Amino acid sequence: MELTQIQAVIFDMDGVLLDSETISWKTWEIAAQERNLPDIGTVNALCMGANRADTVNILKEHYGKDFDGYEFLDYCCTLFEKIEFSEGIPLMPYVKETLEYLKPKYKIALASSTREFKVRRQLKAAGIIDYFETITTGDMVEHSKPSPDIYLKAAASIGVPAQNCIAVEDSPNGVKSASSANIRTIMIPDKIQPDEKIKALCWKVTESLKNLKEFL
Repeated sequence: MELTQIQAVIFDMDGVLLDSETISWKTWEIAAQERNLPDIGTVNALCMGANRADTVNILKEHYGKDFDGYEFLDYCCTLFEKIEFSEGIPLMPYVKETLEYLKPKYKIALASSTREFKVRRQLKAAGIIDYFETITTGDMVEHSKPSPDIYLKAAASIGVPAQNCIAVEDSPNGVKSASSANIRTIMIPDKIQPDEKIKALCWKVTESLKNLKEFL
């Protein structure tokens, strides 16, 4: 794809714009220890990028059909919000510089599996919500990442064909979602490094938002 064909950049939020994954992983570890749940790191990795309903299904697959996934997530949410409201959620490196660079050149949208009220609250608190023309969230689609629905909806929301968008993701589920939507993907790994299969789905893999200027 020629760069002249790229009309929009669609960002994931958690682990790409906000360092929320660090807090989230901490809350999952606390909740798992209190409930004697084994292998929570592996399960959490499978859930990264998934919306609430899909996350509950993954939890049930690993901890039994009677496992109360919603109670677990609600507890993690309570722990998360205690940290969020007392300490805030740090921006990932080079977020504002990157958005300032891209804004005059492309439409900018968001595709996050997090629920809308949280996304808007957190982007507003971080001072970056006004960069985004549209915000598409996990509660707006039946199945979020790795299904393509959220990226297809995000592209449609800004009136740009999927093949003329770039996605910026940090998780394997996010890469699968964007790739399935026929969107070229730049992966900036956060908590999970990509294997060869995930790398093959990416247009670029880089270590920092700072490097987007080289590609876009």
